[in-house]
Amino acid sequence: MRHRRNTTKLKRTAAHRRSLLANLACSLIEHGSIRTTLAKAKALRPVAEKMIGLGKRGDLHARRQAVAFLRQKDIAKKLFEEVAPLSKDRQGGYCRITKLGARMTDSAPMAVIEWVDQPAVEETAVAAPAAEEPAAVAAPAAAEEAAEAKPAKKKAAKKAKAADEAAE
Repeated sequence: MRHRRNTTKLKRTAAHRRSLLANLACSLIEHGSIRTTLAKAKALRPVAEKMIGLGKRGDLHARRQAVAFLRQKDIAKKLFEEVAPLSKDRQGGYCRITKLGARMTDSAPMAVIEWVDQPAVEETAVAAPAAEEPAAVAAPAAAEEAAEAKPAKKKAAKKAKAADEAAE
């Protein structure tokens, strides 16, 4: 019987499961939300919430525990400086899991896991098409200069030679 057995095994060994959850937690901290299977998202939620708890504590021992689990110092730094302070007033429930439906290839149930207190993502402005046209005009001139230069690889040399013969 599985009385009070909370670990979701995900059909992996303990070491593989720990690495998987550490990598998922790093991706969640880095990107703010990730798309994964529902089972992995449910297994990741307690791990991610413990990482936020460590981030809210903020002492040296908590930092060392986070680095020991995540194995990436830059991600742990982002956890303590950016992600955890957003949840300082929240008592728990730092993650949200949203079901997406079945994956096309194998019908695995998919989900998005994200931080509840995540700041709004700013969209970058798209460059105007007019600014791209001069670069396209300058491209043939750059191609001629590159053809004059000695190519590094044999295949590139053959292509340049064939292009020169075709141009004559």
